[in-house]
Amino acid sequence: MNQPSISSPSARGPADHDIRTQIVAAANEHFSQYGYAKTTVSDLAKAIGFSKAYIYKFFDSKQAIGEAICTNCLGEMIAAVEQAINEDGLSPTERLRRLIRTLTTTGADLFFNERKLYDIAAFSASERWPSSQGYDARIKGFIVQIIREGRELGEFERKTPLDETVDAIHFALRPFVNPLLLQYNLDYVEEAPTLTANLILRSLMP
Repeated sequence: MNQPSISSPSARGPADHDIRTQIVAAANEHFSQYGYAKTTVSDLAKAIGFSKAYIYKFFDSKQAIGEAICTNCLGEMIAAVEQAINEDGLSPTERLRRLIRTLTTTGADLFFNERKLYDIAAFSASERWPSSQGYDARIKGFIVQIIREGRELGEFERKTPLDETVDAIHFALRPFVNPLLLQYNLDYVEEAPTLTANLILRSLMP
């Protein structure tokens, strides 16, 4: 099924322009060292060696630069999920387990290994940036895909309306999927995927 894409940030100039790519790469490194909230466009201009006005030719705000970085980061997480759940021969039950496990572990890995980038993702979730909302929509799309397949194969119950089932699962996963919330649940990332998947799958039994 067609999945909604993670929204692109507001940018000026050609999307594939070398300078734009250079700005994003430099901003990524700068944010990784100093954090998103503490960095201004003037700071980035000095670090990159461009004028502030020149940067604004490609991005209309600091948020647009942050969006580009966040889109790339969340896109990598989505790619990891797609690879995990789209392997041939998996049952819907196993796809759901892999979805939950991969989302949790990739988020935790980002927190522990790229903390400043994680902070951008958490900030985007709190501010409801398009990149964060697009990421959330992709996750919900994966859930819809898996539940539909499970119902068609007789693996999952069909009495509950599909949207109600999907929303319930989506809500149940938020503490371990939403970057803003995951940071408060890191003590449970080892056992949470299995326990949460078991609970959800019991509720889906026909």
